[in-house]
Amino acid sequence: MHWHLGFVAALAVAGCSSSSAPPAAKTIAIDPETAATYLRMCAPCHGVDAHGYAADHAPSLVTSTFLESASDDFLKRSIVYGRPGTAMAAYGKAMGGPLTDAQITKLVAWLRAHGPAAKTLAAAPNTGDPTRGGLLYAQHCQKCHGDRDTRGEGVHLANPKFLALATNSFIRYAIVNGRPGTQMPLFGTQLSAANIDDLVAFIRSLAVAKPVGMLPAPTGTEPLVLNPKGPPAVFELTQSRYVSVEQVANALAQQARLIIIDARPASDWMRVHIPGAVSIPHIDMKRLDELTNDGTWIVAYCACPHHLADIVVDELRKRGFKHAVALDEGILEWHRRGYPVVAAPGVEPPTKQLPPPPPLPPPALRP
Repeated sequence: MHWHLGFVAALAVAGCSSSSAPPAAKTIAIDPETAATYLRMCAPCHGVDAHGYAADHAPSLVTSTFLESASDDFLKRSIVYGRPGTAMAAYGKAMGGPLTDAQITKLVAWLRAHGPAAKTLAAAPNTGDPTRGGLLYAQHCQKCHGDRDTRGEGVHLANPKFLALATNSFIRYAIVNGRPGTQMPLFGTQLSAANIDDLVAFIRSLAVAKPVGMLPAPTGTEPLVLNPKGPPAVFELTQSRYVSVEQVANALAQQARLIIIDARPASDWMRVHIPGAVSIPHIDMKRLDELTNDGTWIVAYCACPHHLADIVVDELRKRGFKHAVALDEGILEWHRRGYPVVAAPGVEPPTKQLPPPPPLPPPALRP
């Protein structure tokens, strides 16, 4: 099964990727409905046990230092509002997502059952020097976390929604204590308290809040077929199921007959989508029943870059649609490259993505 869906994708100040096996999950006593919601909505990215890194560098949601420092309000609002510009969609109904406040409250309880209770963190006034902090950030943090214009493999700390929700105390706690089981080390033994204050001040300075609107919600009656009288699209696939953004952009420019499915939650479609794309979230695929299996190419996309799209493609192929494929790089890369989109007011192309760091050599080969 191709798992991938955001839950709190930029939730924590986490590291680049898992560097050691996580501890075994505790037995969770929680209602089956909430467990099923987690599996459908969250496990595709964060794993069935919430230890993260199932896809798209999604962080662990149950690391002890994270749960100790994240308030229930932070968790709830992160789920409601998501992380715009990333694969983490807004899941609250108020934002066009699929979850009610009650469901989100139960998911937070599900996370809490996996680890320690939240601590009351001491206030951390923003007294550091952001200039000095910027030098420290470039030395210790940027290769994983990127900067205002570029994402790394770690959580994008410059994400405006993250910075709107994360307190100075939360950020400081993560720097001091790290994220056990990931490549995010504890810096409390490496940096002075003043250094850490400077880092917090620099991270806080990355915030650039801009008003962003929303498109009208999908009606569920949008036409499925683009250019119904156009020529058939011609694609060369990778691994027999993936098509590049260039090929799909060319097909659109040539007004080829095509079906484009946005597999993300409708809240993401309401921010930005490919022109003519129909919203069929992977968690609610009823509109697939309306498709006619006549050989028209069907391209599904998501943001992660194709894990949710894979779920839709799997379902279509199970139904006999041999021309169902996934957009290989996803809509974030599509938007970065300047291909056509329908975007809500204020929505800008996502930040660039840093290449992943080279893997460490085997221990015997290290200098």
